[in-house]
Amino acid sequence: MKRRVLFVCTANSARSLMAEALLRHMAGDRFEVASAGTEPSRPHPLALQVLQEAGISTVGLYSKSVAELQGQYWDYVITLCEKAARECTLVASGAQQIAWDFPDPAEGNRHATFALTLKELKERIGLFTLVHQKETGLTPARYHPVTVFKAMAEELRLAALLLIRDQEKLCVCELTEAFDVSQPKVSRHLASLRDAGLLETERRGQWVYYSLDPHLPDWVLRVLDETAHNNAELIGPPLARLQAMADRPVAQCP
Repeated sequence: MKRRVLFVCTANSARSLMAEALLRHMAGDRFEVASAGTEPSRPHPLALQVLQEAGISTVGLYSKSVAELQGQYWDYVITLCEKAARECTLVASGAQQIAWDFPDPAEGNRHATFALTLKELKERIGLFTLVHQKETGLTPARYHPVTVFKAMAEELRLAALLLIRDQEKLCVCELTEAFDVSQPKVSRHLASLRDAGLLETERRGQWVYYSLDPHLPDWVLRVLDETAHNNAELIGPPLARLQAMADRPVAQCP
């Protein structure tokens, strides 16, 4: 059974929204996640931007009041600022209350501040999921055939995986250009491939680059090799668009 986690901060516009998206991205198979604010406003554009740049889906993220979720059962209520910790004690009396304190990046309104907050939240959430995993004895099913084939059982995801295999490393902007689709859509599919253990990421400035996970087992590599060898048409048009992008006098990516 999935544990239910509620993240709370004041405005539910940055920290708690980013935490919600991060935990869902990192361990959505083990947790049901939501976020709320004691004085909700609306999602901050920079919070959504740094999530999308990191390949983390922002679909369904919106600011909501703690009152909307009151009365629901939560295993954990995690507050992200002192004000929220003081004001949300009655949200879920049976939940385990955890108080984290992160500065509000909206106060500086700088991309770098939001990116740093995302990084620090990811580290803290990583520790949270690790502790929970040890306490419950859960172990992730890495490279389970059903998980792998489900991740590849969508045309854009499969084509993106084969294109990355062919090019070794591609950034989100290149993949967006290659497949002529929106950046959020590409990021969403890449997140699914990464969650399945098929891709790894590397950040260079504001861009996130994707490559095949170096720990892929031989049987997965053989599946990709055979699929690529017998289905060249899957990446023919995307390769052509990539080449056209590279031939432009002004590069679109750093």
